Amino acid sequence: MLSGFVVGLLVGMTGVGGGSLMTPILILLFGVAPANAVGTDLLYACLTKSVGVTIHGLNRTVDWRVVMRLSLGSIPASVVTILLLGLLDLHGAGGNSLFSRALGCALLLTAVVLIFRRQFVALYSRHVPRPSERRLRGLTILVGAVLGVLVSVSSVGAGALGATALILLYPELPASKIAGSDIAHAVPLTLVAGLGHALLGTIDYVLLVSLLVGSMPGIIVGSQLVTRIPERVLRILLAAVLALVALRLVAV
Repeated sequence: MLSGFVVGLLVGMTGVGGGSLMTPILILLFGVAPANAVGTDLLYACLTKSVGVTIHGLNRTVDWRVVMRLSLGSIPASVVTILLLGLLDLHGAGGNSLFSRALGCALLLTAVVLIFRRQFVALYSRHVPRPSERRLRGLTILVGAVLGVLVSVSSVGAGALGATALILLYPELPASKIAGSDIAHAVPLTLVAGLGHALLGTIDYVLLVSLLVGSMPGIIVGSQLVTRIPERVLRILLAAVLALVALRLVAV
């Protein structure tokens, strides 16, 4: 419950997806096996983000065209990734190393995006011409496929990385629809990946319940504190923490 509260607190304060925080906390602080940490966090993310999708849907801040395109890439990629993971000994040294290194790389990417998102967007808009509708559809499906693989092996990617990709590909969308579409896509992706991990036996259901119970009050408290701390300061501090954690996981 304590880890759920801490993650909920940070998510409420920063808006960064729980996967970037929850999984490394479970591994490094609570000694949960990497495979179990990833699998449990995927179902946790699916359940918690479903609430966000409902709110965004009622507010009409979801572009379902974008969600469908992302899902066309991410869902098949997630299924294939889970099938390949089923061929490995996920609870052995090799499986733990795979999940730890994948998580470390995903966290490093997230940290870089948190710090340099504006620079990336400005550079992209200046040097990359607007693609045709057909190419845009293909690129969105490709981004979805990459996210499907990344999320399935690390539980990270459907938050900051997905949102940044949408900003680059769909600059005309308002920020509210970027956030809503990113969250809406994360729900089916984490559901498929989470159910796949359930079949692989990498879900700790007792841990899942305790995380859900703890995170809800944490998110409420974090949302109240967010107005008292500059957002840029929060993001830089969070990026620094993610980078340090990533290096620790990669070195395992």
